[in-house]
Amino acid sequence: MDKKQSRLRRATATRRKISELRVHRLSVHRSNTHIYASIISPEGDRVLLSASTLEPEVRQELAGKKGAGANVAAASLIGKRVAEKAKAAGIEKVAFDRSGFRYHGRVKALAEAAREAGLKF
Repeated sequence: MDKKQSRLRRATATRRKISELRVHRLSVHRSNTHIYASIISPEGDRVLLSASTLEPEVRQELAGKKGAGANVAAASLIGKRVAEKAKAAGIEKVAFDRSGFRYHGRVKALAEAAREAGLKF
């Protein structure tokens, strides 16, 4: 089993439990160069809102910094942005789906920033 298959296998148990709870899901994906966060509907059929380091406003803010989209500061910014968008859309409570990634580094920074911005999970 390769690294990606192992991560996806770990993610399935979390996603199964979240689908039973019938709550909005804050899904996180990280790559070597960027980090992405999406809020998915309780049915799991559509993305309600998203934020990533690829957005033009975020890229402008991170311009000129080393490792602009792939560091803890960028992840914190994305966590704050997704929480603000969720509050504007009327979403207060979500379940955190780390997509099989370990809860440390950029994933942890995103989650903590979202909590500080008022999102409950």
